[in-house]
Amino acid sequence: MARPENNRKLDLSGSTGGLHNPFQTLPVAGLPPGPEMIEPVAEPETKAKKGRVVLRREKAQRGGKTVVVVGDIPYFIGAAEIEELARGLRKSCGCGGTVREREIEIQGDQAARVCEFLERAGFRVAGVRS
Repeated sequence: MARPENNRKLDLSGSTGGLHNPFQTLPVAGLPPGPEMIEPVAEPETKAKKGRVVLRREKAQRGGKTVVVVGDIPYFIGAAEIEELARGLRKSCGCGGTVREREIEIQGDQAARVCEFLERAGFRVAGVRS
């Protein structure tokens, strides 16, 4: 069965050019030289010590629902950074949460995920772990 002219297969092998690199047909003669590529110096991976936080699991006054509370957040960490940390925790755990009086409340019984996230962020975690 013969194919109609408008149903031809496209050559994707790269031999024709233009499909994979849209800049291939542009003339490069007369362009100034680009910057030299300098290899970045590998910095040693040192986690910033941000202090110690305490995790606790609470059910009281919540209609039987469990939340994980991150408490005892060091006072040198500002409110904006606590909000950012809470946002990262909510995204990491895939659930809701809030900040109340310098404590982060994460919905659900997800202490292991919260602990892992906080340790990666540079905190020492005490309290509930699983």
